[in-house]
Amino acid sequence: MIEWTALVFAAVATLVHIVSALMSFRRVRRASSAPAPLSAHPPVTILRPVCGLDPFDELTLRTTFELAHPHVELLFCSARERDAAVPLVRKLIAEYPHIDARLLIGDDKSTPNPKLNNIIKGWSQAKHGWVVIADSNVLMPRDYVSRLFSAMRRDTGLVCSPPIGSRPSGFWAEVECAFLNTYQARWQLAADTIGFGFAQGKSMLWRKDLLDGAGGIRALGVEIAEDAAATKVVRAEGLRVRLVDAPFEQPLGTRSRPQILDRQIRWARLRRATFPLCYAPELLSGSVAPLVAAAVGAPVLDLDGLSAAALLAVVWFGTEALLARGAGWHCSPISPVAWLVRDLALPFVWLKGWTGDGFTWRGNDMTVAEPATGQGRA
Repeated sequence: MIEWTALVFAAVATLVHIVSALMSFRRVRRASSAPAPLSAHPPVTILRPVCGLDPFDELTLRTTFELAHPHVELLFCSARERDAAVPLVRKLIAEYPHIDARLLIGDDKSTPNPKLNNIIKGWSQAKHGWVVIADSNVLMPRDYVSRLFSAMRRDTGLVCSPPIGSRPSGFWAEVECAFLNTYQARWQLAADTIGFGFAQGKSMLWRKDLLDGAGGIRALGVEIAEDAAATKVVRAEGLRVRLVDAPFEQPLGTRSRPQILDRQIRWARLRRATFPLCYAPELLSGSVAPLVAAAVGAPVLDLDGLSAAALLAVVWFGTEALLARGAGWHCSPISPVAWLVRDLALPFVWLKGWTGDGFTWRGNDMTVAEPATGQGRA
């Protein structure tokens, strides 16, 4: 009985894995269809909070100035005049004098979320009815705005995009890609496909009057994570959060093992605090439990445990490889190793999500249990 139960679990988990990959692949392929003409989209204000400098910041911030959309206002937000990103932003503004761009400096500190506090001033000064909030490490293609609007429907209150890791340098950056791409983005796109989309703070397209009617930008401060608050605000209005069909890149560069684990634990604690019922089954979302179950159920198929687990691993990670290749996401010869390391780390990350409340965000000690203050960036 145990062997049959284990085998059924392994089969069902693998089927769900394959179906979620197929859903994601279909979404990304659908994005290749021609978007609506630029003239069909209204003017947009883009808010980009900055805090400190990362290796790819000049590249990612420069793409904001090179968008194809004809009517864009750019508002860069820094909490401090002496922030390392301020000279770079001023340099870029000077290089593109024909672009409507400004740098706003000041820190509101009216919510527990430091990133949100940084962009409050930008929200209040935005002159267009549509506002994009985008982290400074998002790489914007020229059709960035058009792709966001292409996901907008009558029942949509917010359009978002999960980050797709690109340009990794070193093994642990490969592991970061493994988390971001064929795991997190795959699950988010699949959930959105069945009508259960969640907001992601990396890129958010808002209809300004909708959020203003729900209490304004500070309404996103009711949760420690602004994207969790955004999801709840939109659903309270009877509307849906939708994701773009082809998510946008986040160049990674070099990563270390502590950086990867700390970031994943932070996100796990935020998910657990804001959507605990959705967080609970994450323990079973990787390959470890199905591989163990396949080994336990192997005698039913007249196989030894190691052979059954190896066969399932080929199917499981082969599916991820096909998705990554088909979607145009990063995939290298060591990606299968990175996917396995990711899945081995998932139970540890999941447990840490339940057993702690604190995390460090850009040098700020914060907690999902109590209000925190400070300045940071994802």
